[in-house]
Amino acid sequence: MTKIKSEIIFPDLDNIYLAAERLQGVAVHTPLMHNLNLSERYEANIYLKREDLQVVRSYKIRGAYNKMAALPKEQLEKGVVCASAGNHAQGLAYACRKLQVKGTIFMPTTTPAQKIKQVGMFGKEFVKIELVGDTYDDAYYAAKKYCEEQNATFVHPFDDLQVMEGQGTVGLEIFKDSNFKIDYLVFAIGGGGLASGVSTVFKQLSPKTKLVAVEPLGSPTMKTALEQDQVVTLEEIDKFVDGAAVKRAGDLTFQVCKQNLNHEILLIPEGKVCSTILQLYNEEAIVAEPAGALSVSALDFIKDEIKGKNVVCIIGGGNNDITRTEEIKERSLLYEGLKHYFIIRFPQRAGAFKTFLNDVLSPTDNIVFFEYSKKTARERGPALVGIELKQQSDFQPLIERMKENNVQFEYINDKPEIFEFLI
Repeated sequence: MTKIKSEIIFPDLDNIYLAAERLQGVAVHTPLMHNLNLSERYEANIYLKREDLQVVRSYKIRGAYNKMAALPKEQLEKGVVCASAGNHAQGLAYACRKLQVKGTIFMPTTTPAQKIKQVGMFGKEFVKIELVGDTYDDAYYAAKKYCEEQNATFVHPFDDLQVMEGQGTVGLEIFKDSNFKIDYLVFAIGGGGLASGVSTVFKQLSPKTKLVAVEPLGSPTMKTALEQDQVVTLEEIDKFVDGAAVKRAGDLTFQVCKQNLNHEILLIPEGKVCSTILQLYNEEAIVAEPAGALSVSALDFIKDEIKGKNVVCIIGGGNNDITRTEEIKERSLLYEGLKHYFIIRFPQRAGAFKTFLNDVLSPTDNIVFFEYSKKTARERGPALVGIELKQQSDFQPLIERMKENNVQFEYINDKPEIFEFLI
């Protein structure tokens, strides 16, 4: 039976068990793996729930398939529709193929070709892709209009009861596979579908487990909603952690998270997420997408309280675009304090740059960016200089040497309006 509380429909544990039955042979029962490196680093028992190993490389297949499998046959025959440029589109496409249902997926025209190709690969002949507008909102409104015209069913990426219950099967598998008491469960929040489903499972089956919800610093959507006790639409967000960066949480998921979470949602800087992506790849050979790395990124922020505890982190997905590698490295270095940009006004005389190299830079400082053009009839010429350091503690000595040598400079890492324009 579906529970109704204050006229709001909440996910039901029995329905999550039913979703698990529907998903047999469709979604992979992904492993819960103990991680030695992370366990040693944080002096805890760290386990990773590997949804990056899912058939579509994210948990999104669970909710999409469960929603579709719950629809009456006559409704399925009219087709399903979604708007997505990411994991939800791939999950729906694969669900359409497995159920042999026609699906129409609306994606912004700005969607990378690789993602469009992936959706087509998972859906085969059962999926039609429509590229509309420049933003997700454009695709969303086009999809809703299409549903009205064709009497098709819209499958929301998170704000839907059956979608939440499908995502809840992630929590069910974690609980079944753990032969130990789970002290902490760490997971990302985007629109709130995964958080709603998983928290429903653990509130009933393991109520003493502390649920640690995580959002990107640049898109604190659910945190803001809980603080203001209402769903709000953020005007601007950082879209880098694209699987968890939404301007508005779901109306249903907000109510579930309000009931199930302790409101202590952690906000993780995007640069920290980038460092975690690189760490997981270099140390564990795990390809995590930004939203997938959020949970592991959170461990640094709770490291004192998790010592000696059993901690499970959900790696939500592994659909990382290789073309973003340089951006990921850049954001990581900036966050770690290892890369710094300056506007330096060099005297326009021969040997000025050589003096800077010899007297200002240490043997381990590395110039990784230099842009300069000589200005006519001026005593000094500005150059944009990027310097990579060996360790964070090298920064202050660099600044002191620049001052000692009367170098005229402006530090721009902390000036986003200048930084984003120049870099």
